[in-house]
Amino acid sequence: MSDVTLVVVAGTTETAAIDGISAAGADPELRTHTPSADLEIVADGRPAPDSPVPVSPSGCPTPAVITRAVRERVGFDVVGVDAGLAVPTDAPVRGVGASPGGDVRDPEPVPDAAAVFENARETAPEIVADEDGPGASDELLVAETIPGGTTTALGVLTALGERPVVSSSLAANPLERKRAVVEEGLAASGLAPGDAAGDPLDAVRLMGDPVLAAAAGLVVGALDAGRDVTLAGGTQLAAVAALARHAGVDRRLPLATTAFVADDPTADVAELAGDLDLSVTATDPEFGSSDHPAMAAYARGEAKEGVGMGGALALADRADVSTAAVRDRVAAITDRLLAEREAADAVGGTR
Repeated sequence: MSDVTLVVVAGTTETAAIDGISAAGADPELRTHTPSADLEIVADGRPAPDSPVPVSPSGCPTPAVITRAVRERVGFDVVGVDAGLAVPTDAPVRGVGASPGGDVRDPEPVPDAAAVFENARETAPEIVADEDGPGASDELLVAETIPGGTTTALGVLTALGERPVVSSSLAANPLERKRAVVEEGLAASGLAPGDAAGDPLDAVRLMGDPVLAAAAGLVVGALDAGRDVTLAGGTQLAAVAALARHAGVDRRLPLATTAFVADDPTADVAELAGDLDLSVTATDPEFGSSDHPAMAAYARGEAKEGVGMGGALALADRADVSTAAVRDRVAAITDRLLAEREAADAVGGTR
């Protein structure tokens, strides 16, 4: 599918270390490795030798596995963007001058938000140009990987005065915990809900993360370059859409997410999408029909979205790749990755 490029914006935030808000990694230390390993899995099919396989505390594997499984079936291009990685990645990436984000409870967790946004906006046409020629990419799917990102997305939505709802990588969405964290952040930054309406860069600078700044800049830049853009993700990409709206983008945008997010009653995705004039595609990979432990974890409500999972599943559907074929590939990749990790652990490795 050479006319489509998935752009995965990867970064970290100290917000992910707050207890009880993220399952994107088995513990806070491993969460700093998750975005780097996610890029490697989507690009190369496995993490680098010194990267752990990202799993939740219960053992649910990263959504990067699902995105990689679809890529092996469909064949779309991938571009990684370093938007504040705390750990270097072996995957090829483009930089946008971002540093890892601070704690959303700090007064200014993303001091370089304006520069990151502008660098990403300028990078979008370069990505398009690199894909020009026979089989040029007419459509960019913009995705994210950043542990703790739903909490910073909630911070941004609240600062902008938008509907304050997000999903979660945990089966039970700790929304009240996230709202309490956001309230601390607003107080530290001297903001009330809605104070950053019309000022998206301030919303990210004071209440967000560097991935949101970069993803919003990429969306604006790609649209300015005349390319179609699909937001490949859940409520974090809805927050990116909100930033684009407050930056002046007025065209309707598609949001390609998973049924796991769309069916999450705490996330209110349909209402949030309505507020932001987003057309929603929610794809169900029917993981509940599999007895594989990884897919059973997704069916229980873990992970739900990330690393372009919803966008990749929508591409599989568009290419008439069956959900059964996707599930078979997910099982094969997961089993291989976990077997390689066990083998590495047996000889003192870290994978």
